[in-house]
Amino acid sequence: MEKILALRIFKTIMGILGILGNGLICAVIGKVSSMQTRTNAFIFHQAVVDLLGSTVILLQSEVPMPDPLPDNALGRFLCHVWLSNFTLFFIFVVSTFNLLAVTMERYFAIVHPFRYQTTFLNYPRAKVGAVIVSCWLVGAAIKPYLMTIFQIQDGRCQSLPGSKVVGILTTFFQYILPVGVMLFAYIRISVELKRGAARVGPAPPEAAAATSAEPSLEAGMMGSLLKARRNTFKTLLTVFITFLVCWTPNQVIFLTYNLGLYPLQFNEWFYLLSVAMVAANCCVNPFIYVAKYRQFRKGLREMFGRKTNRIDTSTWATY
Repeated sequence: MEKILALRIFKTIMGILGILGNGLICAVIGKVSSMQTRTNAFIFHQAVVDLLGSTVILLQSEVPMPDPLPDNALGRFLCHVWLSNFTLFFIFVVSTFNLLAVTMERYFAIVHPFRYQTTFLNYPRAKVGAVIVSCWLVGAAIKPYLMTIFQIQDGRCQSLPGSKVVGILTTFFQYILPVGVMLFAYIRISVELKRGAARVGPAPPEAAAATSAEPSLEAGMMGSLLKARRNTFKTLLTVFITFLVCWTPNQVIFLTYNLGLYPLQFNEWFYLLSVAMVAANCCVNPFIYVAKYRQFRKGLREMFGRKTNRIDTSTWATY
């Protein structure tokens, strides 16, 4: 149970909102057939992971732990796996690499469309599933280090000095590397979308008068496709910026600790606050999708029995 009252209230609220919001995302994507695209498969997985993270946050905030911890197998399990935040950060890292996966899916779809179509031409579901499984494998490879720097001392789970090299590498692989790759991808996507907007821009009056109805229809379809892609891009970019805001304080603190710049104790208030900020990242994505993701709003209306625009839905499903 969280001992700091303000953090306990905050984490409890975040946990409840995360469970409800991410549960809604899973329900919409799972029930509405037009939402079941490759991109939304990753968003569905993101919601499942964040739902698990929100559940862990709520349990950590509200479920009391034995005090003092018993010096037996149960006590060591609670210290190394639960109180060390291994479980929570393992889920957080899976969420990070899933965000990287959906970002790269959009990157190849928009910047390298022919390579994208070739890659997913055969067994697309199996390939998406393989990427999702790899997110969990990466998390399992990175986070076990966290369990090694905690042990029971005088009935309490205390942090120990860890390997600075391993700590720095952990920060690099779980934060710096994915952030760098995603930042590059979003810049390239932005440039390509601007080029696409220029290609499908309004034609001069003379050219428009000379064109037939068929090219006009094609241009309209391309415009709709570009509009859908831009909406998805803006939504995922907002998710990425929110990820940066929530994750950066914790990773800066962890990096300074591993560089020996500050003798951090993992029960200090500002570190706990940074963990709470990372936890908040689990519950904010549903609000972003409702506010920014036009197709999610259409799927939400469809799930509750309201008709949606068939042309826009069909256009979405093809790209």
